[in-house]
Amino acid sequence: MTRIAIVSAGLSQPSSTRLLADRLAAATGAALSGSGTEATFDVVEVREHARDLADNLLTGFAPAGLRTTLETVTGADGLIAVTPIFNASYSGLFKTFFDVLEPDALAGMPVLLGATGGSARHSLALEHALRPMFSYLRAVVTPTAVYAASEDWASATAQGLSSRINRAAAEFAAQLTETPRPHAADPYDDPVPFAQLLGTH
Repeated sequence: MTRIAIVSAGLSQPSSTRLLADRLAAATGAALSGSGTEATFDVVEVREHARDLADNLLTGFAPAGLRTTLETVTGADGLIAVTPIFNASYSGLFKTFFDVLEPDALAGMPVLLGATGGSARHSLALEHALRPMFSYLRAVVTPTAVYAASEDWASATAQGLSSRINRAAAEFAAQLTETPRPHAADPYDDPVPFAQLLGTH
């Protein structure tokens, strides 16, 4: 069973950001099923953790609910990350979520990127903002990222969006099945005995 985390940073309810995330998840599930792989999806609505994220930044410690959510994301086999675009970049809330992760928490993780906005002219934010950030985090980003402008949801242009979603999902599914992500060992699973730390026998 492949575990996929979905991080959606939409601010409204409902939101086009969550709608795009759901479409990407459905297409990924179909692509994986076609290759004989079943998947489960854990959805994280970042706006539900806004106050906890601020507390984490200020104190350096994640409240219990946020800590569980972060563990869900970092323990997944793959990640679908979708943000609204504001001022030609990802939202501050989206960035904050990934700012509080431990270093290398996403190393080697396949990631499918998506973004939404009011105009197609913001689509390059996927390449000049999101892709570099996830490359810095050492994630493995799919070649195709999906941007959905307001007009992409209209019936006349919806086929183009569906085509991009299906192509990106197929690439993501291939990454997930070709090279399963190695999960880093938890350093606290095998602690050094206290006596050894004190240098006693």
